[in-house]
Amino acid sequence: MSRRILMNELSWVEYQKRVEAGAAVILPVGATEQHGPHLPMGTDAMLATAVAKGVAEKINAIVAPVVAFGYKSQPKMGGGQHFCGTTSLDADTLAHVLRDVIKELARHGVRRMVLINGHYENMMFTIEGIDLAMRELRYDGITDLEILRLEYWDFTRAETLEKVFPDGFPGYALEHAAVMETSMMLHLHPDLVDMAALPTDGPAEFPAYDVYPTRTAWVPCSGVLSPATGAEAAKGVLLFNDYVTDVTAAILKEFPSVSAVA
Repeated sequence: MSRRILMNELSWVEYQKRVEAGAAVILPVGATEQHGPHLPMGTDAMLATAVAKGVAEKINAIVAPVVAFGYKSQPKMGGGQHFCGTTSLDADTLAHVLRDVIKELARHGVRRMVLINGHYENMMFTIEGIDLAMRELRYDGITDLEILRLEYWDFTRAETLEKVFPDGFPGYALEHAAVMETSMMLHLHPDLVDMAALPTDGPAEFPAYDVYPTRTAWVPCSGVLSPATGAEAAKGVLLFNDYVTDVTAAILKEFPSVSAVA
């Protein structure tokens, strides 16, 4: 039998054995958010999960079920809440969900965790969830828990960006549903990408301030903030390999007790 890496595919007995043997647990966190007419709304959750699985195949780790709802979509990063299907959590809800999940994992003996965030707007609230959990766990006498938290796109190598964006990189914020995510999905889930529906909107232009209620007219009607023209599976391979290779290296560096898998 091949080594199972998904927590929800393990029996509780096998899970306990793996945890007692020092397995790390990787928790992907995503969102359910519009990604234009050509990508599924689960893109953030799917990509975070794929990176988590790729890493877990290389180290002694188990991938927990993804947290598939994230913080509210913002116009400058994800298009905004006005798009049908974008289903989000309040900040304190997300932070408390993560707090509870982390506390439960620790209660059963997990001492090395990795949180992989796939939704830009989640960033500060993943930090809050970790802080709340570790504070409460200390009161319960658990003081040896360590958590590595990251956004996978921060591991994109400079040489890869040059290959993916030969005409210049527009920046991560405008890459919502654009070349990087579309290329990754073409590599990982090509059956869920509709390249015939690729929008042709130019890059969104936002002022250096926000206005409330949100000015939805600032956002392209497609929900795509930068053209995805040029996306291809081969670029997705380059990006995915960067993330799996370098996230794995970071975990092995920070958590020496977590072993690599031959």
